Amino acid sequence: MPSIPKMLHAAAIAAGLSIAFAASAEAPPDLDARVAEAMRATGVPGMAVAIVEQGKVVHAKGYGVSRLGSPEPVDADTIFPTGSTGKAVTTAALAVLVDEGKIGWDDKVIDHLPGFQMYDPWVTREMTIRDLLVHRSGLGLGAGDLMFVPRSSLSRAETVRRLRYIKPATSFRSGYAYDNLLYVVAGQLIEEVSGRTWEAFVRERVLKPAGMSASTTEDAAYFATANRVQPHARMDGGFRGIGNQEVLDERKGLGRNAAPAGGISSSAADMGRWLAIQLARGALPDGKRLFSEDASRQMWLPQVLVPIAPYPAPIAEATPQFSAYALGWSVRDYRGAKIIEHGGAVFGVQTMVVLVPDRQVGFSLQINSEDGVLLRGLMFELLDHYLDAPKRDWVADFAAFKKARDAKMLAAAGGGDAQKKPSRPSLPLAGYAGNYADPWYGPIVIRHENGRLRIDFKQTPDMAGTLEHRQYDTFRTRWDDPSIEPADVTFALDAQGKVDRITMKASSPLADFSYDYHDLLFTPQRDE
Repeated sequence: MPSIPKMLHAAAIAAGLSIAFAASAEAPPDLDARVAEAMRATGVPGMAVAIVEQGKVVHAKGYGVSRLGSPEPVDADTIFPTGSTGKAVTTAALAVLVDEGKIGWDDKVIDHLPGFQMYDPWVTREMTIRDLLVHRSGLGLGAGDLMFVPRSSLSRAETVRRLRYIKPATSFRSGYAYDNLLYVVAGQLIEEVSGRTWEAFVRERVLKPAGMSASTTEDAAYFATANRVQPHARMDGGFRGIGNQEVLDERKGLGRNAAPAGGISSSAADMGRWLAIQLARGALPDGKRLFSEDASRQMWLPQVLVPIAPYPAPIAEATPQFSAYALGWSVRDYRGAKIIEHGGAVFGVQTMVVLVPDRQVGFSLQINSEDGVLLRGLMFELLDHYLDAPKRDWVADFAAFKKARDAKMLAAAGGGDAQKKPSRPSLPLAGYAGNYADPWYGPIVIRHENGRLRIDFKQTPDMAGTLEHRQYDTFRTRWDDPSIEPADVTFALDAQGKVDRITMKASSPLADFSYDYHDLLFTPQRDE
């Protein structure tokens, strides 16, 4: 998202060349007031900020409350789920094994995880550990995420086994498409090589040496921590992300099978320690190393180009000239500086982690809501501060961008409803009932009960709801849990007038990509 001065050429960035800067400035003196103002403007209940300068944590502080309507404050030790920013932690765990000589970044996955299998046998043979981490596998955006979003009953091993049934969207290594599933594979590989679960290995070999004592890798430890935030989201405005802030049920978030892709929870104080270690290229304060300097170089080395879509006004200046994905990190430019960053969003909580290596500055921003305009806005305001750019209200600019985008989406959705043609289902409702299954997700059941259709995703607890007719043979889900994204369900009939297959798509144009309903193809299980 950004622009580049004349002194720095895009070719230099693409080549990974370092540009020397003067020593960093102090943290903004009005930071506390600015955070409070931005939280009020965006309606975010609680936030935590950590800043590291020249190897020292200069700011680690909480703001607001852990739960809307409650007095418990957020402080430097309040833990937040950190979502996909944890991909860098899984990468660090792999780096520990690389440094010990137990694996190599370019080892074939099947040499360490014999049961691993992609849809294409050639890709199975060629997939390397590096490939697991850089989103170039050929899988589509978010493919397979419904195996753990929302929370699933599947084990991690079973989740990895089902990867073989997901058809690729593109050819292997041909381009970028963000996924979570291959980080689940990386977690399973860590278990296979180390003999310990991903949770135990990360806790003992990464978090503990890093001094991140408040951070957790497991549900039991997370829910045993009193000083934690509650998730919030806006769900009553037509689509998720629009309307009034509501408290969510924290036990319905990300499935633990997906923890290597985004299941770590951490505090501002611990994030400060993590930032300092990253900027120190793996060195610990006591002189020991968490991972080698060579591993650090590998982590930040661009591997695959990320397509750039220019941002419109008023945030056009946030468009990057260069954007790539490395090992668990995004690499981009902003105002001539190389930025190492990653965002994380999981069920009512969001995190942003940003490093400016040439300035020896890093910061993390954590909120207990889904109001990403605050995260992005404050990210660019802090970057402007440390890159000596004029002050600007980026939060307001991102809010204006979101307001215009949401209005456009709502208008389009309303237009679609207006174009619906009066119609009836082809079959009596009982004719749609039955047992169905998708090769990678597994079974669903559709029942005819009390004059209506009910749908139940059997491996996703509480993912059940009513099907309301929309037009022809398409129905819309009304999930019993309103925090689950609605979906449109379309039945296709065979020549005998029986259901031959079921396809789905998210009803909301703003739905998170992890609700990958469009990747599902359910067929009848008549033998059952």
